[in-house]
Amino acid sequence: MIVVFGSINLDLIFELPHIPRPGETVLGPATRIEPGGKGANQAVAAARDGGRVVMAGSVGGDALADGALALLRGAGVDLGCVQAVDGSTGCAAITVDPNGENAIAVGSGANLATRAGQVADALLGPGTTLVLQMEVPVQETAALILRSRAAGGRAVLNLAPASALPEDALRAVDVLVVNETEGAWLAAHLGCTASAAGLSARLGGVAVVLTRGAEGADIASREEAWHEPALAIQVVDTTAAGDCFVGVLANGLDRGAPFRAAVRRATAAAALCCTRAGSQGSIPTAAETDAFPGG
Repeated sequence: MIVVFGSINLDLIFELPHIPRPGETVLGPATRIEPGGKGANQAVAAARDGGRVVMAGSVGGDALADGALALLRGAGVDLGCVQAVDGSTGCAAITVDPNGENAIAVGSGANLATRAGQVADALLGPGTTLVLQMEVPVQETAALILRSRAAGGRAVLNLAPASALPEDALRAVDVLVVNETEGAWLAAHLGCTASAAGLSARLGGVAVVLTRGAEGADIASREEAWHEPALAIQVVDTTAAGDCFVGVLANGLDRGAPFRAAVRRATAAAALCCTRAGSQGSIPTAAETDAFPGG
């Protein structure tokens, strides 16, 4: 079973000729509205890849909540640990340029009310893979990681967006996923080299996946290290690719796949995600990843 603890948003997506510079207004043809949030995206990715997934997070008591939960429901994610609170549902404004690069502004809203206590002890243990990010309160994320470790569960942490987490919590995760920007930030914070091997060694052998976009990913753990090449694709939109990677990786580990095989499948799913416009809606199903070269 996979438990995802994290953010739930509604995304407003603007396809523009270029990403606005400070003080600039850029006109685009239309706006798309999709469910999003790193937590919800990763839950949908794991569920579409065939995982049994429980989502723990928060939405507001507003008109955005139903839309934010729509694709979680559609993917069969258990929403029993999602709470409704006073205030606004999280919302993101995503600008995407013709090369698929993006810039994102987020209003956290109800995500700031998410608490580790929403996940009961019965959901943690050796049969659970806990997936976390950094869009809900840091202290709650840290507390849940430590509870998972104490219960004998597996924890996969996507340190995105990069922010400080107590070192005991970082050392308690099984897999840490960061992109190059996040990896460089964490390395400076910890005082080590900004490589997968450097971060893994500094954290006592935690498995580190350092994603590098079109350059693939570098992976290091106490047992092994390797470079996973990216697949050659025509990029349309990179918005949800990182979350797709994390969710599919977590599902592979949860079902007992070897680490290398789980990384390879996650790489293929993320590549397929990049060939489609959108955020959560661009995440592929298991059958689509199976049929994709490299899946």
